[in-house]
Amino acid sequence: MAEHGDMDIKAHASTYGSVISMLYWGAIGCAIVAALVIWLIA
Repeated sequence: MAEHGDMDIKAHASTYGSVISMLYWGAIGCAIVAALVIWLIA
């Protein structure tokens, strides 16, 4: 099995937090765009 001693947990946690934040704001952005499109169609 691979050695886990050289893993940089702080860097991984920071990257994970960035990805989660990007997904969160991306979902909000998609919801706003979808609401705008529905409003324009209706």
